[in-house]
Parts: sequence; C-alpha cells; structure tokens
Amino acid sequence: MTIWPLQARISRHLLFWSALSITGGALLLFATPFWRGVGLQALVWGTVDAAIALFGLLSLRRKQRRPDANELETLGRKARNLRRLLLINAGLDVLYIVVGIAVLDSFTTDFARGNGVGIIVQGGFLLLFDAFYAYQVQRSSKVMA
Repeated sequence: MTIWPLQARISRHLLFWSALSITGGALLLFATPFWRGVGLQALVWGTVDAAIALFGLLSLRRKQRRPDANELETLGRKARNLRRLLLINAGLDVLYIVVGIAVLDSFTTDFARGNGVGIIVQGGFLLLFDAFYAYQVQRSSKVMA
C-alpha cells in the first residue's frame, strides 16, 4: 500500500466539497442578506478549495512519475509531510472558526453576520476534514511500515 491513493482521495473529496460550496453559494446569492453572506463565503472558500484540490491532483501525478516514487523512504517522507500539512491546516481551521465567531459577534447587519456564519461553516468542515485525513494518513503509514 502507498500514500498515493490516499492523497488522491483527499484531493477528490476536497474537490467534491468545493463543488458543493460553489453551487450552494451561488444559489444563496439570490436569498436574503443573511444567506447572501453565507453564500458569498461558500463561493469564495469553494473556489479556493477547488484550486487547492486541483493543484494537489496535478502535483500527485508529477510525484508518482518520479523514479523513487514507490521506495519506502520516499513513501514514508511523503506520508509524514502530508500529515504535517493536514495538522497545520487543522490549526488554521480553528483560527478561521474564531475569526468567524468574531465577525458574527462584531457586526450587526444580516449580511455581515451571514459572512461570519459562512466562515464558521467552512472552517468547521475543513477542521473535521483535515483532522480526519491526518488520522487516515497516520493509520495508513502504520500499514505501510
């Protein structure tokens, strides 16, 4: 077993989430000001997540073509780096949630409060996503060893 299929799954799942976010966000732009704020955040985060996922898939193809791609040392290093990246992202996700709470608490307009909720939703999903996959990488690394 290698880290490559798991890394591909992470990128594909992030791409799926981004498609949901973009679609839902676009639909919410036609709703009340509160939901437009939520929708705006979904659109923005979905677009960024799509870019990250596509970059991950393209980068993965390049990594898999390397001559040492399936050597144990390379696989172990890539797994450690991926897990570290996911854990760093999980820490940032907590920060995003805190920012969303601050926006929600600091502003009184429906649109601004919707943006705060949108940030919390996106940060919350990404926190669960990153933590889950950090655990999956750790688990798969033990299987590879």
